[in-house]
Amino acid sequence: MTPPTALTIAGSDSGGGAGIQADLRTFFAHGVHGLVALTAVTVQNSLGVQGFTEIPADVVTAQIKAVASDMGVNAAKTGMLATAEIIRAVAKTLDEVEVGSLVVDPVAASMTGHALLREDALEAIRTELFPRATLITPNLDEVRLLTGISVVDAASQRSAAEALLEFGSRWVLVKGGHLVGTPECVDLLTDGREYRELSGPRYETENTHGGGDTMASAITSSLAKGASIPDAVAAGKKFIERCVAEGYSLGAGVGPVSPFWVLDR
Repeated sequence: MTPPTALTIAGSDSGGGAGIQADLRTFFAHGVHGLVALTAVTVQNSLGVQGFTEIPADVVTAQIKAVASDMGVNAAKTGMLATAEIIRAVAKTLDEVEVGSLVVDPVAASMTGHALLREDALEAIRTELFPRATLITPNLDEVRLLTGISVVDAASQRSAAEALLEFGSRWVLVKGGHLVGTPECVDLLTDGREYRELSGPRYETENTHGGGDTMASAITSSLAKGASIPDAVAAGKKFIERCVAEGYSLGAGVGPVSPFWVLDR
């Protein structure tokens, strides 16, 4: 049987831990055929990003149209979109093709919390991409950059989720992995009517590179197979927990999370 398809619109990680490399690994682990629209080529390793070159916006959109028109897209996700021009072009293209559910992982901050996008690109995410999203999945550093809200507890996490919903997505997942000093990692999922807290263990590990990409692509995989948003997010939460627990050291810096545990199932 032909498997469902999922499209990642994102950048390449030369170190193989995040970006489209993490997305394709995760799609495969879920039995989903991965499609790619490459937005940027990064120069990076376990120590961080040394530079990147973006793909021309018309080439990005041509990739989306090529796969959507021929192979079909059951669900899609965005990752690193690099520039406001690419963000606006992708948003316009998503109105022209059918991609099923859209998960927007607003890659806007580095592992250390520093901004990766200029303000014009952040504004394009808010105004162009979020209104087209089925689900957005910001971490706490990205929440701060997008809304100005610093999440320090459950109350501010809820306030941040409500502020993000105002940008127009159907659902918001505010991930709590970066909230220090808590015994558990609590993510908050809401559509403005119901609020669901998803709790999981917090692992003492530095090998977390690609965690956000992996969780978003796990959710996208479930959506491609027909799951509801709450069920897809719950499954993605369980998947990334195991990937973090199985993360491994590679290089002199931050190692990647690992989906290799699925090979032993």
